[in-house]
Amino acid sequence: MKLLIALAMLMLNFVKSAFFSGLDAAIIILRNPGAGQGGLTEIPYGELNENTASLLGAMITLTPGTTLVDINTDTRVLVLHMIDLEQRDEIVKIIQRDFCHYLKTLNEAMK
Repeated sequence: MKLLIALAMLMLNFVKSAFFSGLDAAIIILRNPGAGQGGLTEIPYGELNENTASLLGAMITLTPGTTLVDINTDTRVLVLHMIDLEQRDEIVKIIQRDFCHYLKTLNEAMK
């Protein structure tokens, strides 16, 4: 049951994030294309295994405004390009709350 709830929440959060990220990216691009300060940043993926980190990276890339550039397995971080680095802290919280938490639950359930 815990597995099904985690999977359902992960899917729901992904769809929600894709929708709202798309709106945010469109607003940044259409309102003032030069306003957003894009660039690279690192986000720790913590206790997730390499396969799950890859899945997390794919999910992040499929949400507009962020793209996976690299997975550093030595330091356990994802290197991302963000369209607006000013929102980095907020985006990291969303990723950890909406994706990492449920991916960790799926990892534990699959053992």
